[in-house]
Amino acid sequence: MTEKEAYIAFNLVEGVGSVKLSKLVSEFGSVANAWENYPNKVGRTPGVIDWERELKLAKKYGVQILTPADEDYPLVFREMRAHPLAIYVKGNVKALLRPAIAMVGTRRSTEYGRSEAAKLAFSLASNGWVIISGLALGIDAASHRGALDASGVTVGVLGSALDMFYPDENRELAREMIAKGGAVISEFPFGRPADEHTFPQRNRIVAALAKGVIAIEAPLKSGTLITTSLAAELGRTVMALPGRVDSRASAGCLKLIRDGARLIRNARDVEEEMGDFFGRSALQKDDDNNSEEVSKAKNDDKSLVAPPFNIEESILMRNISEEPVSIDLLTTKTGFSAAKINSLTMALRLKGRVRFCPGNRVALAKSE
Repeated sequence: MTEKEAYIAFNLVEGVGSVKLSKLVSEFGSVANAWENYPNKVGRTPGVIDWERELKLAKKYGVQILTPADEDYPLVFREMRAHPLAIYVKGNVKALLRPAIAMVGTRRSTEYGRSEAAKLAFSLASNGWVIISGLALGIDAASHRGALDASGVTVGVLGSALDMFYPDENRELAREMIAKGGAVISEFPFGRPADEHTFPQRNRIVAALAKGVIAIEAPLKSGTLITTSLAAELGRTVMALPGRVDSRASAGCLKLIRDGARLIRNARDVEEEMGDFFGRSALQKDDDNNSEEVSKAKNDDKSLVAPPFNIEESILMRNISEEPVSIDLLTTKTGFSAAKINSLTMALRLKGRVRFCPGNRVALAKSE
């Protein structure tokens, strides 16, 4: 048994993830040896665990299975403590390795949300970004479609196995994404349907693959806010598109902005937040009749790097260490009110600088 085959086998086992597997490897020396010595081989899906069958199905469906033993396994996953043991890829594996922006939002979207998502994805894809989303109805589908309309590349992350595709309404969209150089991926073994447990797992893959995550429309209780929270924990840039203050669909995005997410209106705002990945932005070429004076001014602006913290955040950060500290103690040390401390710590959490701990305490974010 090879290391790759052992990873695939462990991905079929209930209750085994990368953290537990790492301990087993420390004990037995390799993933293959860990598999041979692991006693509780209970499957995630009914039936006998058969990793050879999994490889045969992958070949049948034209699917590549990437594991940490593979060169093309994305580096962003290797940097995660709890990384997927296997990623099933239908389409272009290289699409997972390019700079990407995730766009997420509610299935119950408005016409405004879908229109803005499509326009934003079109502009970003036109400028070289891969668009990541969850292939759900609503905002996800509009984001994928906007990227395709720009002849761009887009990747869909399923909350089910590839052979249990959900939702069925987006099958043709998925086929078009694959045909045009993108991919549809899942960390779930063949036969696993979508359920209430698979979608939060899917959201962490969406967040991990992207350099930044944009919330388009989201109610206060939604998977979108789970994704942005995971993105913040991973140190990704969290952005949100504002909507009407009386719109339930925009309530989550407005809360994100209030709590420190970056307000964006268009692709140019996104690129200002993300930095200069591709050299001088194609989006800037049409600005102000492309005058040399304006171009020079914009290039000069790029040399001015914004400070990582504002004054209040800097004061707060001086009083936070790797050991959790209570909000009450922070109010005493800084002189800020508890409400101000809560607002600042949420903003710092969205920047990936601090983490929340039990007992209403906060500490510096852990290095991956």
